[in-house]
Amino acid sequence: MEEKQPTVHLRFFGIDRMLPFLSRYKKELLLMVLLALAGTVTDVCVPVLQRYALNHFIALKTLDTLPVFILLYLGSFVFAGVMNYISCTLATEIEVWLDRDMRNKAFEHLQTLSFSYFNQNSVGYIHARVMSDTAKLGTLFSWSLIEGVWHGAYLVGAVAVMLVINLKLALLMLLILPVVALLFSFFQKRMIKVNRQVREINSRITGNFNEGITGARTIKSLVIEEKIEEDFRKDTAAIRKKSVGSARLRGLFAATTAFASSLALAILLWRGGVIAESDIGTFSLFMSYAQGLMEPLRWLVDVISDLITGQVNIERYTRLLSTQSDVRDTEEVISRYGDSFSPIRENWEPVRGDIELQDVSFRYPDGEETVLEHFSLKIPFGTNLAIVGQTGAGKSSLANLICRFYEPTSGRVLIDGRDARERSQLWLHSAIGCVLQTPHLFSGTVRDNLLYGNPNATEAQIQQAIRMVSAEGVIARLEKGLDTDVGEGGDLLSTGEKQLISFARAILADPKILILDEATASVDTITEQKIQSAIEAVIQNRTSVVIAHRLSTIRNADWILVVENGKICEQGTHTELMAKRGVYYRYYIRQYEDEATGAVLNG
Repeated sequence: MEEKQPTVHLRFFGIDRMLPFLSRYKKELLLMVLLALAGTVTDVCVPVLQRYALNHFIALKTLDTLPVFILLYLGSFVFAGVMNYISCTLATEIEVWLDRDMRNKAFEHLQTLSFSYFNQNSVGYIHARVMSDTAKLGTLFSWSLIEGVWHGAYLVGAVAVMLVINLKLALLMLLILPVVALLFSFFQKRMIKVNRQVREINSRITGNFNEGITGARTIKSLVIEEKIEEDFRKDTAAIRKKSVGSARLRGLFAATTAFASSLALAILLWRGGVIAESDIGTFSLFMSYAQGLMEPLRWLVDVISDLITGQVNIERYTRLLSTQSDVRDTEEVISRYGDSFSPIRENWEPVRGDIELQDVSFRYPDGEETVLEHFSLKIPFGTNLAIVGQTGAGKSSLANLICRFYEPTSGRVLIDGRDARERSQLWLHSAIGCVLQTPHLFSGTVRDNLLYGNPNATEAQIQQAIRMVSAEGVIARLEKGLDTDVGEGGDLLSTGEKQLISFARAILADPKILILDEATASVDTITEQKIQSAIEAVIQNRTSVVIAHRLSTIRNADWILVVENGKICEQGTHTELMAKRGVYYRYYIRQYEDEATGAVLNG
């Protein structure tokens, strides 16, 4: 969906919003501009030297100052070349530095955003802002800037020299400037609108491309290659159409401006003939400037176009940085406990693991339906709590609230008797281990992924965690053991292998609170038995919340909650709930019958 963008304002095309990044390199930027100016001033002086040569050496037929002239003439080219070389080197360095800083800042900011942001924005949408927009802005504030200085300074310098030497002829040539100003005003809004549309379609294409790769298995299993290709072709056709329209606008802008600059040369040829008879040097100077002004004008059109396009990139990038997380710590909490990047661990209280939800109601930020309503629950330390219910009943929402991945719409979530919002997110997250239904491993080795749970873990601790989840056989089968590469997202391993490693990673962190969100739903029976055995071992001296898909895995839970429509409809032990012959009993019997039927059919 296309974003609504503010109209163009006159605050340097939005460059003021980039000052925090530019100010870090103000010395380098200033030096780059000064060197570019020095080189351009030298270029402006070359026609003046040529005028002197024509009027002095040819018109007066004397060579009295020729050696000095040769030194000045050759020296000007060498000086301009050195200045331009250094300024170009600085432009390259500034571009790379800005790209690095903006991407680091964007990536860091993304780590602070809550789940709702990622639920509402696609990977392609975010990727375009972090990579594509920053690349264009890096180019804008380095190469576009230096080109603007080169050509802008040449225009100003040439005009100044012409005004001093022949006011009337210079004014005739400068009639072009109002024409260019009118052209800029006419094309500006149209070019901004088209470029915004191009950028948005490009984000959509990036997202579709990403889904085409990550969802390749699903696409093939559903046999929807043709549909996916058709959608992709529609987007590429749309961006082709918009890009062609943008190119036509830009080309028309450049062509009309070049035509206007050519008029200056025509004016000179028309009115400059008289001058040529008495002052051949001045006529040559005006001819050089008239021809030299065409290229700067064309380049300035491109620079202006880049500024217009860059405003869209600035808006998109700064909008990402200004997006606030739905879950954030107060200034008082940050000052005491620190944030996710600069924690003040010495002020962290030990986590015991008591959890309480007090009259909690909740709906997702991007939704209107209330998921939980006036929900209250106490989970004392050491309790093994299981939560069951149909899809959409609110089970995962409870886990998300306990982990503080979302804030309750009303009510409070207490950890060890205090509102979770009175302490930092990192304090809580450091005490929680999560194993999700769909395991995710990071690119790298098995060892690398385990160490995400505890970067300081010893080899003995790693081996102990592996034994606790019964993953020794998995590691033994891998070609390089713990040093085996898992591939992107862990795709080189099976789902069951990834789940065991994810479980070992969570255990290695030695969390006081363990959240298992349907951790055995996607694995085979043998792996499920291994995980179940591991659960019974690792929940000792921990508070554990198990969201169950297979009810056979929670029969030994201390307490079972049956949730429907965001409310507790039944609670008790497995034996008590079966004796009631209520909702839980029906779930259990139905699932047992389904599994028995499946076993017979597969037998």
